[in-house]
Amino acid sequence: MLAIKIEKLVKKYWNNQVLKEVNLEIKQGDFFALLWHNWAWKTTLISIMTNLVNKNTWKVYINWIDIDNDFSLARSFIWVVPQEFNFDIFAKVKDICMTQAGYYWIPKDIAEKRVNYYLEKLWLKEKENAKARELSGWMKRRLMIARALIHEPKILILDEPTAWVDVELRKSMWEFIKELNSSGTTILLTTHYLEEVEALCKNVAIINRWEIIVNTSVSKLLLKLDEEILVLNTTNKVKNLEKILVDNFSAKLLSDNEIEVTISKKHNLNYLFDCLNKCEIKISSFRNKVNRLEKLFIDITK
Repeated sequence: MLAIKIEKLVKKYWNNQVLKEVNLEIKQGDFFALLWHNWAWKTTLISIMTNLVNKNTWKVYINWIDIDNDFSLARSFIWVVPQEFNFDIFAKVKDICMTQAGYYWIPKDIAEKRVNYYLEKLWLKEKENAKARELSGWMKRRLMIARALIHEPKILILDEPTAWVDVELRKSMWEFIKELNSSGTTILLTTHYLEEVEALCKNVAIINRWEIIVNTSVSKLLLKLDEEILVLNTTNKVKNLEKILVDNFSAKLLSDNEIEVTISKKHNLNYLFDCLNKCEIKISSFRNKVNRLEKLFIDITK
């Protein structure tokens, strides 16, 4: 069953076309990434799905409900966590979440349990009586997510949920979001951290200019890579690097204990490590020099 279905969606601002016959289907329980080449078009698409912006033609369905026919019901299944903070900064953290429960007529005892649960899961329990203005930017972002989950929407749109967050906090948020998705919540993620897409998402769509140019699984998209650039750290100083410069890959020395290798897609890493081993080069660790999806994204949207 589909969580979101968009058919031939067109949007124009005066004579400027920003969406051209967009077709998109997101299955229930999916973890879907939406990547874009222009910020405004991404925002416009999300705003249309939540009825904040009028579309010009065709249909948008949320949980198989036509938003033109019964938006109130469709809206109850979906929630957007935007980039901008949009709560009362003078209200207490717990009160913000309880107020959200009131909008959906959730009984007080159930609301209390949910608020306590999500504040705990999002590391905000100790701040429940603090005013929102006293929170750090990252805590405010977590509060936005906690508030969104109080009525337990079936579809959650996360717009740059880890923007301006350090690596450690980002990874902890990844774990929570994955857990949320595994419990059945459909998640639509927009992000400019493409490593998030590779780490979290099952499927991805890329919007370029006025339309979706890629709509596939993340794994299939990665198959389009022709080569990878790896940085290898060695346990010993490298002296005979020239011996591994063969047709299948090229290598250059970054330092005495660091090698950059470009390897073709048709050859696996085992072959590379065999060659290095024959040259008595011992590898302690390795990493991708650039994010794989980032390279693809740049190539696709040129």
